[in-house]
Amino acid sequence: MNLLDLLISPAMAQAAGTPQGSMVQTIVMIALFFFIFFVFIIRPQSKRAKEHREMITALAKGDEVVTSGGIAGKVEEIKDSFIHVEIAQGVQIKVQKHAIAAVLPKGTLKSA
Repeated sequence: MNLLDLLISPAMAQAAGTPQGSMVQTIVMIALFFFIFFVFIIRPQSKRAKEHREMITALAKGDEVVTSGGIAGKVEEIKDSFIHVEIAQGVQIKVQKHAIAAVLPKGTLKSA
């Protein structure tokens, strides 16, 4: 008899090692896990990506935007993968299209 036998009886240790559920229950639990993973993680992320793509394709000259770095400005020129944004009178920066975080309502920059 050792110290472990005092804490957990050998009969309890042997019974704990046997499987309790069937194979169908295991498959159902795995399927349920993947369904929950899809609903709470994959679907919302793909929905946000689709909304961002639509926002980028709808950009037009004169739109007021905010970049992912927090710079606000007005769209002056749109090219294939870059956008020229005027951040001050006569000051333009070139940013990648995917760096645009949001389109602001018209007149937001004048009121700020």
